[in-house]
Amino acid sequence: MSNQAVAPANIASYIDHTLLKPEASEADVLKVCAEAIEYRFKSVCVNPVWVKTVTKALKGSGVLTCSVIGFPLGATPSDVKSFEARGAVLDGADEIDMVINMASARANDKGALVDDIRAVAETVHAGEAILKVIIETSMLDDEQKVIACQAAVEAGADFVKTSTGFNGGGATVEDVALMRKTVGPDLGVKASGGVRSLADAQAMIAAGATRIGASSGIAIVKGEQGSSAY
Repeated sequence: MSNQAVAPANIASYIDHTLLKPEASEADVLKVCAEAIEYRFKSVCVNPVWVKTVTKALKGSGVLTCSVIGFPLGATPSDVKSFEARGAVLDGADEIDMVINMASARANDKGALVDDIRAVAETVHAGEAILKVIIETSMLDDEQKVIACQAAVEAGADFVKTSTGFNGGGATVEDVALMRKTVGPDLGVKASGGVRSLADAQAMIAAGATRIGASSGIAIVKGEQGSSAY
């Protein structure tokens, strides 16, 4: 947990500039890429169908390409998630955000969660990419959140992430703090869902977040209030 607020000038480097609306057009995606380059966001996060487009648009900019797997429900078999992740990495994704099997999480089945996450982690790491694990905190109680985070650590994930932004709820300071406490100081923690202002982002970072997923990245950087969802 940090005791110092991140300056507005530095907040962009925490932000995954996100466009996950299913109806997003190529023009929408390219606009988000241009914004990410202008504001120096950490990455652009899109659905897998857009990874090639984003990778090409961001080439040479230093902004990473991020994609989502098993999104937004997490209710696809692990081998399918692994295949989907492999395709995204081959298309140029530097980072993968996967959704866990929520039924396993709600059943406190840590072993099943480890197997689900590890199947994707091995594929992603073989492609020299980073894996973030979405645990969908709004659907879990605190014990289940802890078990899901422990499973992510055991399975070799690089980050845990609060939410998809599609299944109700979103990031809270309390959940970020719990996740940070559970995974320790070395794993990344991504706060996602409902982070729409500079104050929101700073609060999440103070609680232990090392990455922010937001479609309101420009508003956050400008100190304004964003309103759009993913």
